[in-house]
Amino acid sequence: QVQLVESGGGLVQAGGSLRLSCVVSGNIFRIDDMGWYRQAPGKQRELVAVISSGGSTNYADSVKGRFTISRDNAKKAVYLQMDSLVPEDTAVYHCNADVRIRILIRHEYWGQGTQVTVSS
Repeated sequence: QVQLVESGGGLVQAGGSLRLSCVVSGNIFRIDDMGWYRQAPGKQRELVAVISSGGSTNYADSVKGRFTISRDNAKKAVYLQMDSLVPEDTAVYHCNADVRIRILIRHEYWGQGTQVTVSS
Protein backbone atom coordinates (compact mmCIF):
# COMPACT_ATOMS: atom_id res chain seq x y z
CA GLN A 1 0.00 0.00 0.00
CA VAL A 2 1.52 3.31 -1.11
CA GLN A 3 0.78 6.40 0.96
CA LEU A 4 1.66 10.08 0.59
CA VAL A 5 1.68 12.15 3.75
CA GLU A 6 1.92 15.94 3.55
CA SER A 7 2.88 18.40 6.26
CA GLY A 8 3.78 22.05 6.63
CA GLY A 9 0.59 23.91 5.80
CA GLY A 10 -0.84 26.65 7.96
CA LEU A 11 -1.80 30.29 8.26
CA VAL A 12 0.65 32.98 7.19
CA GLN A 13 0.50 36.69 6.43
CA ALA A 14 0.97 37.98 2.92
CA GLY A 15 4.65 38.21 2.10
CA GLY A 16 5.49 35.32 4.37
CA SER A 17 6.84 31.85 3.65
CA LEU A 18 5.87 28.23 4.19
CA ARG A 19 7.57 24.94 3.35
CA LEU A 20 5.47 21.92 2.47
CA SER A 21 6.79 18.39 2.74
CA CYS A 22 5.48 15.11 1.37
CA VAL A 23 6.86 11.67 2.16
CA VAL A 24 5.98 8.56 0.18
CA SER A 25 5.85 5.21 1.95
CA GLY A 26 5.04 1.66 0.93
CA ASN A 27 6.29 -1.03 -1.40
CA ILE A 28 7.97 1.08 -4.07
CA PHE A 29 10.28 0.17 -6.94
CA ARG A 30 10.82 3.74 -8.14
CA ILE A 31 9.20 7.18 -8.06
CA ASP A 32 9.03 9.08 -11.33
CA ASP A 33 7.53 12.58 -11.43
CA MET A 34 6.49 14.21 -8.15
CA GLY A 35 4.47 17.35 -7.88
CA TRP A 36 2.23 19.72 -6.01
CA TYR A 37 -1.28 20.71 -6.99
CA ARG A 38 -3.69 23.06 -5.29
CA GLN A 39 -7.40 23.59 -5.16
CA ALA A 40 -9.01 26.78 -3.97
CA PRO A 41 -12.69 26.94 -2.95
CA GLY A 42 -14.94 26.89 -6.01
CA LYS A 43 -12.04 26.31 -8.39
CA GLN A 44 -10.57 23.34 -10.20
CA ARG A 45 -7.41 21.65 -9.01
CA GLU A 46 -4.37 23.14 -10.73
CA LEU A 47 -0.75 22.22 -11.14
CA VAL A 48 1.63 24.25 -8.99
CA ALA A 49 4.97 22.58 -9.70
CA VAL A 50 6.39 19.27 -10.85
CA ILE A 51 9.84 17.70 -10.62
CA SER A 52 11.17 14.69 -12.49
CA SER A 53 13.31 11.96 -10.98
CA GLY A 54 16.28 13.65 -12.59
CA GLY A 55 15.49 17.03 -11.08
CA SER A 56 13.90 18.85 -14.02
CA THR A 57 11.23 21.26 -12.84
CA ASN A 58 8.18 23.02 -14.22
CA TYR A 59 6.06 25.69 -12.54
CA ALA A 60 2.72 27.35 -13.01
CA ASP A 61 3.19 30.90 -14.27
CA SER A 62 1.50 32.28 -11.15
CA VAL A 63 4.19 30.90 -8.82
CA LYS A 64 7.35 31.24 -10.92
CA GLY A 65 10.05 33.09 -9.01
CA ARG A 66 8.25 32.63 -5.69
CA PHE A 67 7.97 28.85 -5.21
CA THR A 68 10.71 26.22 -5.41
CA ILE A 69 10.12 22.49 -5.71
CA SER A 70 12.78 19.99 -4.68
CA ARG A 71 13.03 16.31 -3.87
CA ASP A 72 15.15 13.89 -1.90
CA ASN A 73 15.06 10.54 -3.69
CA ALA A 74 16.70 8.70 -0.79
CA LYS A 75 13.98 9.89 1.57
CA LYS A 76 11.22 9.45 -1.03
CA ALA A 77 10.20 13.04 -0.32
CA VAL A 78 9.22 16.14 -2.24
CA TYR A 79 9.18 19.68 -0.90
CA LEU A 80 7.64 23.00 -1.87
CA GLN A 81 9.25 26.17 -0.58
CA MET A 82 6.73 28.98 -0.90
CA ASP A 83 7.97 32.56 -0.54
CA SER A 84 6.34 35.95 -1.06
CA LEU A 85 2.94 34.38 -0.48
CA VAL A 86 -0.17 36.26 -1.56
CA PRO A 87 -3.81 35.71 -0.60
CA GLU A 88 -4.44 34.14 -4.01
CA ASP A 89 -2.18 31.25 -2.94
CA THR A 90 -4.78 30.19 -0.39
CA ALA A 91 -5.84 26.62 -1.20
CA VAL A 92 -5.56 23.00 -0.21
CA TYR A 93 -2.23 21.75 -1.51
CA HIS A 94 -1.97 18.12 -2.61
CA CYS A 95 1.15 16.08 -3.18
CA ASN A 96 1.22 13.84 -6.26
CA ALA A 97 3.58 11.05 -7.27
CA ASP A 98 3.93 8.66 -10.20
CA VAL A 99 5.02 5.48 -8.46
CA ARG A 100 6.26 2.25 -9.97
CA ILE A 101 5.60 -0.68 -7.65
CA ARG A 102 7.18 -2.92 -10.29
CA ILE A 103 9.27 -1.84 -13.27
CA LEU A 104 6.27 -1.96 -15.61
CA ILE A 105 3.48 -1.26 -13.10
CA ARG A 106 2.91 2.44 -12.60
CA HIS A 107 0.20 4.25 -10.66
CA GLU A 108 -0.53 7.84 -9.73
CA TYR A 109 -1.02 8.56 -6.05
CA TRP A 110 -2.30 11.60 -4.14
CA GLY A 111 -1.87 12.87 -0.62
CA GLN A 112 -4.79 13.93 1.52
CA GLY A 113 -3.96 17.61 1.22
CA THR A 114 -2.75 20.33 3.53
CA GLN A 115 -4.42 23.71 3.96
CA VAL A 116 -2.47 26.88 3.18
CA THR A 117 -4.14 30.15 4.14
CA VAL A 118 -2.57 33.52 3.35
CA SER A 119 -4.08 36.53 5.09
CA SER A 120 -3.89 40.03 3.66
